[in-house]
Amino acid sequence: MAAVNLWPLAGVAVIIAGFVLRANPALVVIAACGVTGFAAAMPVQAILESLGAAFIKTRNLPLIYLLPLAAIGLLERFGLKEHAQASIAKIRSATTGRLLVVYLFVRELSAAFGLTSLGGHASMVRPMIAPMAEGAAEARAAGKLSDRLRHRIRAMAAATDNVGLFFGEDIFVAFGAIVLMQTILRAEGIEVSPLHMALWGLPTAICAFVIHSWNLRRLDVHIRDEGKAE
Repeated sequence: MAAVNLWPLAGVAVIIAGFVLRANPALVVIAACGVTGFAAAMPVQAILESLGAAFIKTRNLPLIYLLPLAAIGLLERFGLKEHAQASIAKIRSATTGRLLVVYLFVRELSAAFGLTSLGGHASMVRPMIAPMAEGAAEARAAGKLSDRLRHRIRAMAAATDNVGLFFGEDIFVAFGAIVLMQTILRAEGIEVSPLHMALWGLPTAICAFVIHSWNLRRLDVHIRDEGKAE
């Protein structure tokens, strides 16, 4: 059996050290590529060709990320947050907890079908979900929210997105972690279908939904108590 060369993994150590030292990310990545290439006995020309090919393939990624942010910023400038708060305040039965529970369900369900880009902190939570949650709380508390409670509502809105995405994508059959586990098990002679592994993520996703929904109900109670205290 041929020995496996583990020295190319030194590039991972370079990345970790670079992030710990808070060095320039671009320089850290280039240094890690160089260390990995030399450890794998690659010629300098081959290392440079690999870096160039990777740059060509990913040069449009910044544009993909920046265009939605620019659109969201433009919408916010023209009152997106204010309209979201006003709209949710008109619904009498709406509470912060109920709103976030609905978003949690939608986020988890969409992630389970692989639609992970439908939400997100920058594209959904900050411009819409968090303002709507604050608007519902202000309607319950007669428009008076302490800074501590306001920040707690924003934190719970962000946490709701995290929980829905993290536990929802575990049910998606083409999720990277599931594909990786199937590959490792197949190498060990164990055949397991991705669908079977994805279904085992259902109990965890359901438990995460129930537990976080309970936390959101407690948030509603806290908002109601603060409103009474005022």
